[in-house]
Amino acid sequence: MASNYSFAILLTLLFATTGFSAAALVKEQPLVLKYHNGALLKGNITVNLVWYGKFTPIQRSVIVDFIRSLNSKDASSSSSAAVPSVSSWWKTTEKYKGGSSTLVVGKQLLLENYPLGKSLKNPYLRALSTKLNGGGLRAITVVLTAKDVTVEGFCMNRCGTHGSSGSKPRRAANGAAYVWVGNSETQCPGYCAWPFHQPIYGPQTPPLVAPNGDVGVDGMIINLATLLANTVTNPFNNGYFQGPPTAPLEAVSACPGIFGSGSYPGYAGRVLVDKTTGSSYNARGLAGRKYLLPAMWDPQSSTCKTLV
Repeated sequence: MASNYSFAILLTLLFATTGFSAAALVKEQPLVLKYHNGALLKGNITVNLVWYGKFTPIQRSVIVDFIRSLNSKDASSSSSAAVPSVSSWWKTTEKYKGGSSTLVVGKQLLLENYPLGKSLKNPYLRALSTKLNGGGLRAITVVLTAKDVTVEGFCMNRCGTHGSSGSKPRRAANGAAYVWVGNSETQCPGYCAWPFHQPIYGPQTPPLVAPNGDVGVDGMIINLATLLANTVTNPFNNGYFQGPPTAPLEAVSACPGIFGSGSYPGYAGRVLVDKTTGSSYNARGLAGRKYLLPAMWDPQSSTCKTLV
């Protein structure tokens, strides 16, 4: 399930060089994600983390705080309560069949010595996702690769992927869900960390300032948010999606390049700006953190919903 997400990213960057408008495209093909009667990940879900390569403690905390913010009632308890929270973004997943998906951080495994080398093939990702046993249908294992780790297809046609560790991923009983996201800071930030870096295609407008001061990790947050939402709503390739099952458009990948109102291909939209740092964001998280999160398809309105 990688080509759908990467294709959506590529379309966003390519359309920036054309005269097409997002509105015209929507009129031609209404955005409807069909439910294919498969299992979804609902209820309490444990998120296990495999850190492959070297991440600083600060980088790890930015990502862990994001996951913890998804279901936190305290994420918006600040003096600026009007600012949307990470948890309010995640609540859109409750509108999909089956109710809420409550993500809880579970085990973490640090593999800083690159036991499989610094160049990973696709089967290695699935193998790494099985390093933390247990959970089954009640767990998602997230594999995060450091900036000096190359992964098959990374930067060429994808920034991350999700799937199942079972031999028959279309059937829920055959394996646990997993997600992979890579740090693109030194490899392809214009592809996988946009809008925090100038795009590889289209008008070279100034990039937005990353809210956590780390282009690679803030880009990972966008891709992780995308893939977590895609995973809980289409974990085994028979949940919610549009298009062929081999290249589905899912909850967030169906809304590429949209972060705020008024967005169009090549322009992220109107987002919030921190007066002190100048960084761009649209959601508050735990520990006072700020994040920029992508639009998500809303089943009630059949539109791509943004926080601001």
